[in-house]
Amino acid sequence: MSIAIHAVRSHKLYDPRLRDLVFHTGDVSIARDCGVPRSTRSDWKSGRFREVVTLDVFDREKGELQAEVLKLRRQLRCCRALLGLLVAVLRVCGFKLEGRRLPEGKQKDLLLKTIGRAAKSLPLKTVLTVVGLSAARYHSWRRAQVKCELDDRPSCPKTQPTRVCADEVQTIHDMATSEDYRHLPISRLALFAQRLGKVFASAATWGKLIREHGWRRPRQRVYPAKAKVGVRAEKPDEYWHVDASIIKLLDGTKVYIHAVIDNFSRKVLSWRVAERLAPETTRAILLEALNNAKASDNLPQVVMESGVENINGEVSLSGGEETSPPRRERSSPC
Repeated sequence: MSIAIHAVRSHKLYDPRLRDLVFHTGDVSIARDCGVPRSTRSDWKSGRFREVVTLDVFDREKGELQAEVLKLRRQLRCCRALLGLLVAVLRVCGFKLEGRRLPEGKQKDLLLKTIGRAAKSLPLKTVLTVVGLSAARYHSWRRAQVKCELDDRPSCPKTQPTRVCADEVQTIHDMATSEDYRHLPISRLALFAQRLGKVFASAATWGKLIREHGWRRPRQRVYPAKAKVGVRAEKPDEYWHVDASIIKLLDGTKVYIHAVIDNFSRKVLSWRVAERLAPETTRAILLEALNNAKASDNLPQVVMESGVENINGEVSLSGGEETSPPRRERSSPC
């Protein structure tokens, strides 16, 4: 079993008058005779020592001193209560400088001065924690304060000599929101303005100004809108649609489904499944749909794509006996 013994080093105290005598005379023999170590004597001789500040409170009455201590304690309690109240109000209101932007330099300067005064009594880290300001943001503001650049948009043009002026910003606004240039994108509009000699700014500057100011470019259609309502039949067997869909099976093979659909009722009149697109399939489903249709004097109008399976010799405008049913004089137009 081992016992650790720690030696406690005691600090020796010397009379400040002896230290002042060595410093003013430069004679260390007196201190050496009194047993002062050599390192301490050299510090005294060179003046590397702390100043001793004394307060003559012994001449004051004891009651007066106690009253002053009680008064200071009451003031300290009031300050703590006010500080706690302010912190509670800030937390309840949800005020934080972390997500708040201060664009004006006067506000930043006032906050920096207040933090500087508080840092004389408290550590800087504690002050920043209470305020809710990060150390990186604080030091960034301090560096900007030296150069008088606390404002997010400084008024001095020398800081940014290539910055666009107010007249150029107004010109960019007029051209970006004009009906005459609605067909030009921002990149082409910036080059066009340079060619006219109005504004010499990049397309990135144009886009940044448009986003910051919320300018809305005209979006009217140059061409008329296309019709959204297609062919609408008023009665059955007025319009037929012929179409083919491709289905991929599990083994990787493909099959084609051909169908004839009535436009009015959306009913599938006939259909076939084939391994390929063939004119015979289109002819067969058309004949089947005609045979199943009700007798009428008017032939249905057939709407189909101009694929090879639809436009061919088997399916034509004037078919023979094979392409038309016995009761029809001619096949329906494709």
